[in-house]
Amino acid sequence: MAEVLVLVDHVEGKVRKTTAELLTIARRLGEPSAVFVGAGFDAAKESLARFGAEKVYRVESPEVLEHLVVPQAELLAQLVAEKSPAAVLVPASPEGKEVAARLAVKTESGLITDAVDVQAADGGVATTQSVFAGSYTVAATVTKGTPIIAVKPNSATPEEAAGAAADEVVDFTPSDAAKGARITESKPKQATGRPELTEAAIVVSGGRGTGGDFSKVEDFADSLGAAVGASRAAVDAGWYPHTSQVGQTGKQVSPQLYVACGISGAIQHRAGMQTSKTIVAVNKDNEAPIFELVDFGVVGDLFTVLPQATEAIKASKD
Repeated sequence: MAEVLVLVDHVEGKVRKTTAELLTIARRLGEPSAVFVGAGFDAAKESLARFGAEKVYRVESPEVLEHLVVPQAELLAQLVAEKSPAAVLVPASPEGKEVAARLAVKTESGLITDAVDVQAADGGVATTQSVFAGSYTVAATVTKGTPIIAVKPNSATPEEAAGAAADEVVDFTPSDAAKGARITESKPKQATGRPELTEAAIVVSGGRGTGGDFSKVEDFADSLGAAVGASRAAVDAGWYPHTSQVGQTGKQVSPQLYVACGISGAIQHRAGMQTSKTIVAVNKDNEAPIFELVDFGVVGDLFTVLPQATEAIKASKD
């Protein structure tokens, strides 16, 4: 059975949910092998084994993560040449998609980004993509080289399957060309107690209709255990951090439930959330474009609707 390489997304050994999803998908295609870059492998090994990683190729050299993107692409290209995997799976984050694109060029392989489903097919790998701001669903396969696939978060339910997670240290040194952009400073994101936006099962977002007051949006999100997002208009106005922007120029999310509060539904925002499984909108403008997209719509002032919804959810928990 051919290997399927999965680039591990982790923070100092704490494996993100996206990696569990990718390992679950990898088992459909072959034998999952994780690629772990950086420190913290001992802390990550149990999680990788729990979700079926049979092998773990690891590189501890700090040089790989001290520079932007290119060293990781070179590392994966080296592994593709040595292992001839059935596919390479990476998370469809901005960094992951750039790694995937560079890897595809280096290995002269086909690339599929923003896949929302990946399945084994006769002679290869079949994917489903959401394209053109989520307006179309496309079935695609790679016809050249090793399939390089960037998979959107929440595209699969993580399923546990015991793996050996046998680690192998990879002898790898980035080229001088790969060191052209060095990371000079980084700092951890401030903890909010809420789930990561791109990984959350529920996302509640606020827009121009909040008038800059996100308190009701946050209260409602906290009652659901949801992440909080924002439209570009709200972010540009300085009402909410840029790291929380959902949209074409922000983060793309695919939660089980997406609640848009005071968001008109411009195409820029729809591009970031249109693949959500269920979409609910609260807007006092009954002609807002967002209502063309939703599964359920509430015409009303969010400052009236959200507190009632929050109290109802808290009462149901009691």
